[in-house]
Amino acid sequence: MTDGFNWLNAPPSHHGDARLLSLVTAENTDFWQHTFYGFARDNGHAYLMPVSGDFSARVTVRGDYRELYDQAGLMLRIDARNWIKTGIEYTDGLMHFSVVVTNRISDWSVIPLHSARVDDAVHIRLTRHDDAVRVQYAINDAPWQLARLAPFPKDDASAGIMACSPQRAGFTAEFRDLEIGPAIPRDLHAD
Repeated sequence: MTDGFNWLNAPPSHHGDARLLSLVTAENTDFWQHTFYGFARDNGHAYLMPVSGDFSARVTVRGDYRELYDQAGLMLRIDARNWIKTGIEYTDGLMHFSVVVTNRISDWSVIPLHSARVDDAVHIRLTRHDDAVRVQYAINDAPWQLARLAPFPKDDASAGIMACSPQRAGFTAEFRDLEIGPAIPRDLHAD
């Protein structure tokens, strides 16, 4: 599915569509709610479309990850206080696969990607089954890896891509082959 997307906080520069979209972030952008840092931000960039019921969203992302917390990936969003963002986040001098689940407050989990390079293709898949969301990733041609299985309301929502740069302006990200469609099978151990 490639139509029906709209911007939440459009970036200062972007071109393309769901098949190939590139963007450059504005300064100090993020999605976060309170935990640990004590602030709430809802000014990150997201290109979203309405979703309901079970679905899978998938995208391939590359970014110019250089500064602390540069990030790009997928988002599932009900509103400013209920959302999931997942993808690559740059922290401690290394690309990490990151998942933030927010239900009024944000929790953050990261998987360090020690062998990943900035030019690697990172495939991200987010699947909702009833009130659960499964997040997976793959680097280049490697098999899908489970990053998170989290509870999340099955309310109508929006899904698509997101990018943020909490410490700077000018982070560039490229998204390829954004697809939102029927949910993959529920078997957690199938490739």
